[in-house]
Amino acid sequence: MNEYLRQLSPTHQVAALFFIVFGLLVLVSVGAFLLSFRERRNPVHDERWQRELAHFRRLLGTTWFMAVVFWIGWALGETVATLLFALISFFALREFITLSPTRRGDHRSLILAFFIVLPIQFWLVATARFDLFTVFIPVYVFLAIPVVSALADDPNQFLERNAKLQWGIMVCVYGMSHVPALLLLSFPGYEGKSAFLVFFLVFVVQTCVLVQHLIARRSSLPGTQMQEEPPRGFLQRAAHWLLRDEPVAPHVSQSFNWRSWAIGMAIASVVGALFSFITPFRFEQALAVSLLACVAGSMGHLVMKALKRDRGIPSWGRREVGVTGANGLLDRVDALCFAAPVFFHSVRWYFGA
Repeated sequence: MNEYLRQLSPTHQVAALFFIVFGLLVLVSVGAFLLSFRERRNPVHDERWQRELAHFRRLLGTTWFMAVVFWIGWALGETVATLLFALISFFALREFITLSPTRRGDHRSLILAFFIVLPIQFWLVATARFDLFTVFIPVYVFLAIPVVSALADDPNQFLERNAKLQWGIMVCVYGMSHVPALLLLSFPGYEGKSAFLVFFLVFVVQTCVLVQHLIARRSSLPGTQMQEEPPRGFLQRAAHWLLRDEPVAPHVSQSFNWRSWAIGMAIASVVGALFSFITPFRFEQALAVSLLACVAGSMGHLVMKALKRDRGIPSWGRREVGVTGANGLLDRVDALCFAAPVFFHSVRWYFGA
């Protein structure tokens, strides 16, 4: 079956993926809508369950957003796709900077970040200058920003201000720029199909985040926790510690625990392996790169949650706390911003693409 799917033309593979992905999204969305409609007409669950359902629908909306972005990028070609991701990067960085206190002395650095660094980074991607685009921000930009800030003659909180801006550029610009860079990788016998790598990455990372969220939320609901016998033996105690339901970092995320993380990683990696027919990878190679992308994406999602807690907000896009720009865009792409560079460089290094 896998070999048959590999032999399909890119057009037929796209058609198959379209029906699979959007068919699943439609089914899940209809189910979530019917549940919400039933609860609104005749509530049978408590308020906490309804909040979890609303949260799941928002996460489902994020999945729809990522799927639609992929199809638009694929349909309009590599150049337009690069411009599309540059626009997403711009609004994500704007959202990040909105929550980072700035001073008058930061205006030059902000102009440098938005109108010089971001366009140059995506131009380097569009022209396939891989050796330069991978070091442009971590080396040249990270050295230039403090210089520009120093010339502004404002030493107050100098280190903190520059570190926040550098971190925002690293996540929102550098990380996001690796997504369209996948379109330019070349594999023998895989000409004209690089857009599938973008879909593969987005689909696997979103599956991991979605499954992890569902399992963590379900295990935290009242009535779902069962009494277990105390573990006996070293291996059982170790497994119990690794797979316990308690949050690993409760002050950062109440929903992140090792059990849901491990299950989400396993399911998403297997799903990625099953979709190996749209990639240049064999089954076991697709499994490995999926696992790698899931590790980076899920940990990046946790890191961005820590940043939100530091700012005292539940979401990057809640307008009632004064966030401007694209509403919640960074919540939708944070895992992808961490997974894309790791996935890109691992694939390019291992396969020599």
